Amino acid sequence: MSAGERIELVYSAEFAEVHEAVRVRLRSTRWWRLFRWATRAVCALAALVAVVALRHGDVRVVVKLVLLGLVAVTCAELVPRASARSLFRLIGSQGEVRAVVDEDGGRWISRDTDMAIRWALLTRYAETPRLFVLFTERSSGTGFAYLPKRGLGGPADEERLRAILDRNTVRA
Repeated sequence: MSAGERIELVYSAEFAEVHEAVRVRLRSTRWWRLFRWATRAVCALAALVAVVALRHGDVRVVVKLVLLGLVAVTCAELVPRASARSLFRLIGSQGEVRAVVDEDGGRWISRDTDMAIRWALLTRYAETPRLFVLFTERSSGTGFAYLPKRGLGGPADEERLRAILDRNTVRA
């Protein structure tokens, strides 16, 4: 594996992959874990207070508290899907994407965009069975890019891409 090699991927955006990339990115952030924990805590607290209110016979309070808990958890679970839907509308409208990854970073080219991102910005990555998801540093926000394995030429390209990523980034 030479230091000057490059891997090219060609693919069209699929919602399932964008959704997976958003979920992987969110899971890698502290604020998301805290947010999900807080919504579950709100749900548990609402259920606890609902049990107390039920013992006092206040059914309207019980219904409101149960709904509050369910809304909190549902909202938290819908954030990744809503984020992915919004992102997919943008990415999906661009048609076929050609991504080139080399020792300098990644470059994504589509109908209306040509974007290059150097490894100094994409410092970490995670791998799923279908994707490589590249992340910005925690301190710089929640930026990410993804590379679907189906866009590669074959299993050898997957190994070569993994080697480039391992040389230039850190596995999250």
